[in-house]
Amino acid sequence: MLTVFNHLHAVHHGKFEMFRGQLLPCFEVPARADYVLRELQERNLGPIESPVESDESAFARVHSQRYLDFLAGAWSEWIALDPANAERDALPSYWPIRTFRSDVLPASFAARMGLFSYDAGTPLTAGTWQAARAGAFCALTAAAHVLRSERAAFALTRPPGHHAGADFFGGYCFLNNAAIAAQALRDAGVERVAVLDIDYHHGNGTQAIFYDRADVQFTSIHGDPHTEYPYYLGYADERGAGDGLGFNHNLPLPRGTGFARWREALKEALRGIAKFEAGALVVSLGLDTFEGDPIAGFTLATPDYLRIGEDLARAGLPTVFVFEGGYAVAEVGANAVNVLEGFMQHAG
Repeated sequence: MLTVFNHLHAVHHGKFEMFRGQLLPCFEVPARADYVLRELQERNLGPIESPVESDESAFARVHSQRYLDFLAGAWSEWIALDPANAERDALPSYWPIRTFRSDVLPASFAARMGLFSYDAGTPLTAGTWQAARAGAFCALTAAAHVLRSERAAFALTRPPGHHAGADFFGGYCFLNNAAIAAQALRDAGVERVAVLDIDYHHGNGTQAIFYDRADVQFTSIHGDPHTEYPYYLGYADERGAGDGLGFNHNLPLPRGTGFARWREALKEALRGIAKFEAGALVVSLGLDTFEGDPIAGFTLATPDYLRIGEDLARAGLPTVFVFEGGYAVAEVGANAVNVLEGFMQHAG
C-alpha cells in the first residue's frame, strides 16, 4: 500500500494542553506518526512518498476562507501581540456561544481565536499551519492515487483532522484531512463517497461538514458522547438534515466496549455503506480504541486491528486511509499498520 507521509508534521509540537483543569504535556505528539512510519518501513508494506503540493483552493471546498486566512496568519499575529509569545503556544480563552454573535469578524486576535475554536486543549504553535497544510496535501495526494486506480492509499500525517469543522479547530485538529479527501473524490467524479470514522472520539467536524448532503455519507463508531469527548455531537439520533437526512449514522458505544461488540458495530456500518452504494471510502483511522490508550476507553487489542483491516477490505471499495488519533504512542505503529496489512491481505 502506498503511504503519503507528512515530513513536516513535527514542526507542530504543542508544549501544553488544558486537560481537566490542568495544563499538561500534550498527548498529541510527533512520535505518534514516527512510530507508524517506522513500523511501515520495518514491515516493508509499500512505497512511502511525500505529498504533492497543489492549489490550496481544495481546502476551501470544505473550510471557510476566513477560517483558512486566520490559520495561515495566526502565529504571526500571536507574536505581534508580544514578542515573548514566541516561547509559548497560543490557547483560546473566549468562545461565542449561544446568544453571542459569530458573524462579525473581531479585530482582536484573542476574540478571533475563540471564534474559530471550541476547546482549550488544542495549542496553536509556530509550525501548526505548515504541518496542517502539508497534511491536507497528504490527504489530497492519497486520494489522487486512489483515483488513478490504486486500491488504497494511506495519508500518514499529524495533526489529525476529524474534529476540525468548516470554520473551527479543536480536538488537536485544524484542517479536516478526511473531509478534504472525500470532497476531492467527489470533485473528481465519484458520485457517492462514504466516510467511516473509527476513532474512539466522534468525528464531529466531519459530520458537521457533510450533515446536509446526500452525496457523502458519514458513519462513526465511537465512545458514547454522554461521557466521552466531544460530548456535544455523536448521538444516534443525529441522522442528517435537509438533503442529508438519512445519510449520517452514529454508532456510540459505552466505555469499556470490547472487540466483539465493536466489530458488530463495524459490520453494521459497512452494511450501511454497501446500501449507500458508495464509489469510494475514506477511513478516519483512529487507533485510540486500543486498550492501553491514556485518553480513551475501549479495550481493543493489537491483533484485533488485523481483523478490522480485513473487514474494511471486504467492502470492496477504493479506500483512502487518513491517520487520526491514537495516544498509546509505543503501540500506535503496530496497531495502525495491522489495519493496513489486514486490508491488503484481503483486498481483491
